[in-house]
Amino acid sequence: MKKEGKKDIRALTKEQLRDFFTSIGQQPFRGNQIYEWLWSKGSHTFDDMTNISKETRALLKEHFVINHIKVDSLQKSNDGTIKNAVKLHDGLVVESVLIPTETRTTACVSSQVGCSLDCKFCATARLKRMRNLNPDEIYDQVVAIHRESMLYHDRPLSNIVFMGMGEPLMNYKNVLASIDKITSDEGLGMSPKRITVSTSGVPKMIKKLADDEVKFNLAVSLHSAIQEVREEIMPFAKQFTLDDLQESLEYWYAKTNRKITYEYVVWNGINDTPEAIQALVRFCGYVPCKVNIIEYNPIDDGDFQQASNAALDKYITALEKHRIPVTVRRSRGKDIDAACGQLANKQ
Repeated sequence: MKKEGKKDIRALTKEQLRDFFTSIGQQPFRGNQIYEWLWSKGSHTFDDMTNISKETRALLKEHFVINHIKVDSLQKSNDGTIKNAVKLHDGLVVESVLIPTETRTTACVSSQVGCSLDCKFCATARLKRMRNLNPDEIYDQVVAIHRESMLYHDRPLSNIVFMGMGEPLMNYKNVLASIDKITSDEGLGMSPKRITVSTSGVPKMIKKLADDEVKFNLAVSLHSAIQEVREEIMPFAKQFTLDDLQESLEYWYAKTNRKITYEYVVWNGINDTPEAIQALVRFCGYVPCKVNIIEYNPIDDGDFQQASNAALDKYITALEKHRIPVTVRRSRGKDIDAACGQLANKQ
């Protein structure tokens, strides 16, 4: 739990740390050393900071805390996927996932405790949004998964997707701050090209991403290009319409010249019709894009059922006919409820 009267030291910039040391009569370069311990070295305690005197470490303990996360439990899937239950400093819990394949290791991280939106097919949406994650809490998830990747798969983390719990664009400032730290040479030094932020489609914030000239990739959880159908499965779409989404994506592409990825689940009796296929093809014509057809992962009810392979094949045939890149993504970690849409803190 957070200690009253003490500030989380990771809320300070390097300049503020330097100013702190100047104010107590020490050399400002100490602030650089502390900053390195906190971020590039991922230290969770002041006692780790071995090139800092014991007296200075004691002084830091008097003034500050480090509100680091704790991996409260870890589950391993038969396919090598690892799911973390991540306890935050205030006792709340989110989940993050390490997804290994033959060519890469991906961290799927959360951005909110619960979710701001109401997608009916997603387990996380059944949890109320309790709060946004701070930049350091997002950063810590990545550090934890990198260490697990080295320990269990003997290779470094290669990619990050913001596809865990929460809608990233509803926690815009903190998500971008975490990515700045992840990509900084003073943080993890990861290329933004290896980071993908997935949104359910918040047009105003997609435009802001373009205006802010972000360098990471953008994915949109689409699932239907028919407004009425999308509203049925994603009720928030009544406020964020497909017309508005289309306009924001055209704005994004005009500003960034970068493709969009559409994430798309096909359900039996919901969006497996010829009309749904043609609507997606038309929507894909607005900006250069690719489509990831995602295997559905049930969340303990019968409202949504995976469509047949024949229905998926019809989608693939139609998209390929129009030269729209399409892949089918088989979910991993289903046996531990770590697959897409299944994160709900069941423990």
